[in-house]
Amino acid sequence: MNATPATKAVIGVTMGDPGGIGPEVVVRALADASVRAAGVYRIYGCEQALVKAASLAGLPPVWREGAGVELVSVEGGATEAKPTKAGGAASLRALDAAILAAKAPPGRPDAIDAIVTAPICKEAWALAGETRFPGHTELLADRFGAKRVAMMFHAAAGGGYAAFNVVLATTHIPLSRVAIELTEKRVYDAISLGAEGVRRLGVASPRVGVLGLNPHAGEHGVLGDDESRVITPAIERAKTAGIDAQGPFPADTFFNRCTRGEFDLAVAMYHDQGLIPVKLLAWDRAVNITLGLPIVRTSPDHGTAFDIAGKSAADAGSMKAALLLAARMATRAGRREA
Repeated sequence: MNATPATKAVIGVTMGDPGGIGPEVVVRALADASVRAAGVYRIYGCEQALVKAASLAGLPPVWREGAGVELVSVEGGATEAKPTKAGGAASLRALDAAILAAKAPPGRPDAIDAIVTAPICKEAWALAGETRFPGHTELLADRFGAKRVAMMFHAAAGGGYAAFNVVLATTHIPLSRVAIELTEKRVYDAISLGAEGVRRLGVASPRVGVLGLNPHAGEHGVLGDDESRVITPAIERAKTAGIDAQGPFPADTFFNRCTRGEFDLAVAMYHDQGLIPVKLLAWDRAVNITLGLPIVRTSPDHGTAFDIAGKSAADAGSMKAALLLAARMATRAGRREA
C-alpha cells in the first residue's frame, strides 16, 4: 500500500454522478478540518462540477488550498440534476481511475489506501452502457476479482441508540427474486464476512443476530420454510466456524434489541429489510462498507438525491463519517498507528 507508518492514509474519493449531490457532499465533507486531519485525500472527478458545488455551498475549492486534498481530474459530464448518459459515463471514469490507483504497487505516487465513493445513478450507468453491474458493490467485486463480497452498514452510536451494524445476504435484486436467490451459502457468507468486518472495527467477539425472511421468521413453517431450509443451516454452519450467531429472529422486532446493544451485527436477508432501520435511525452517520475486497471501500448511505442537487441543501454527515471510517479502517489494516 501507499502509506507508511509515519504517514496518513491516502483516501481516494470518487465524486459520483456529477448531476447529483455527490460533488456537494464531497466538498462539504472535505471542508471540515477534522476530516482533513484524519487522512490525505485524492478526489477523482470533474473539476467543473466540483467548483460549482463549492461555489453554491460558499466554500473554496479545497483541493487548490494545499490542505492535504488533491484533485485527479476526469473528463466532464453533464451536471443536469437527472440521470444522463454523460453523467453516468463521468462517474464511471472517476471510479475506474480510483480503482487503478488502488491497484497501484506500494510506494507509487498515485497509489491509494482506500476508496470512498459518492453516490452514482444506476439508470445513468445503464444509459452510459454499463448494464452488467447494478451498483458499486458488484462492479468493485468484479474489478478486484473478489470471490465473496457483502454490503455492511455501520451506524455509530447516536440519537440515544447504541452503535450497530447491518450486513445484507442479498443486495440489488428485485424483491420477487429474493426467495429464489437466497441460499445457505449466501446467508453464511453474509454472517462470516459481517463478523470479520465487525472485528475489523474493533469488536473482538461479535454477537451476530440473523433475521428471518418471512413474517415472524416463518412461524415454525406456518408462514414459509425458508428459515428451516436455508437460514438455520447457515447459522449452524457459522456456529461450527466459531461465530456467535443466533436466530433466525423476526425482523419487525429485532432492531429494538440491536440498537439497545444486545447484538453487534444484524444479518438481513434483503436490501430494504436491513436498510430501512439504518436510514431511519442513523441517516446522517451511517456508512456503507464493502466487505471482501482487498482494499477498504466505504460510501455514504444515501443516493444521488437529484431533487435537491444544486440547491446547497445536502447533508454531508454520512460522507464525513465514510471518510473518517475509511481512514480508521486503513489504519487498522496495519499501515500506521491511529
